Amino acid sequence: MIDILSKRYLYFLLSLIVIVPGLVFLAMDGLPLSIDFTGGSLFEISFEAGKTPDTESIISIYEDAGIDDAQITVTESGSVQIRSSFLTNEARDQIVTALTEESGGGVTVISFDSVGPTIGAQVASRAALAVGVAALGVVVYITLAFRKVQNAFRYGVCAVIAMIHDVAVVFSIAGIGARFFDWQMDALFLTALLTVIGFSVQDKVVVFDRIRENANILRRLEYETLVNHSIVQTLQRSINTQLMTVEFLLLSLALFGGVTLQEFAVILLVGLLSGTYSSIFVAAPILVLWEKREWTTWFGRGANA
Repeated sequence: MIDILSKRYLYFLLSLIVIVPGLVFLAMDGLPLSIDFTGGSLFEISFEAGKTPDTESIISIYEDAGIDDAQITVTESGSVQIRSSFLTNEARDQIVTALTEESGGGVTVISFDSVGPTIGAQVASRAALAVGVAALGVVVYITLAFRKVQNAFRYGVCAVIAMIHDVAVVFSIAGIGARFFDWQMDALFLTALLTVIGFSVQDKVVVFDRIRENANILRRLEYETLVNHSIVQTLQRSINTQLMTVEFLLLSLALFGGVTLQEFAVILLVGLLSGTYSSIFVAAPILVLWEKREWTTWFGRGANA
């Protein structure tokens, strides 16, 4: 039988290697929040070939409209994205007119999105509340569902720790993407995050449920052996469910989807992969670590005992 749990500290180290760099980038650069959370306007405009105004001219036009925080990005398709504080309809029309005069015509408005600062703050607070409620719900549900198992509360806590691991992976990927590819955390990021949490909990319940079943059947086995046996039994199901259905589809979106979908697809791809990984290599090993109270020997204490 495959011995998975004996190398549990290597799995923990691998998780740290994935999580720490992105979180360091976020700590240095701050959360790359989009206008969905901060409030503001996102203007995407295309110009006729050879008539695109330079950056200084666009910034000057925004300043004439009373906006002094415009940030300009040229997309791969050649259009210009302009992020700024909230634009009224009058300010938007003034900017379009000025850009048309500056470029000599041929201005096409591709998209214009505006979110007020109050709405952005509400979205951010409700997103944090949703994650917190999900974590609390996981503990309560698993504790009740596993109430006939000894130390049922541990299963809920370990599931939440593994879920936090998956959330940290998602934020790490977002931090790396923000540093090197100018990614932003928008409504699609929140959708991906909550989806990862849902899949993560599902995977943990499957593994823990098999441990619960085997605990009643294989009572004489040592706990670590029992958990390892349960993981091996669910390994094929976890791999087939994730790789054969979700992951290949998301990989296709990440490789061949449009620019707006690629960030979402990559974050969801890595997040769901982390959910499967943490069910096997984080949640279950933490259960064993807790059962054996291994932290008492981390610093040499308890070794003689």
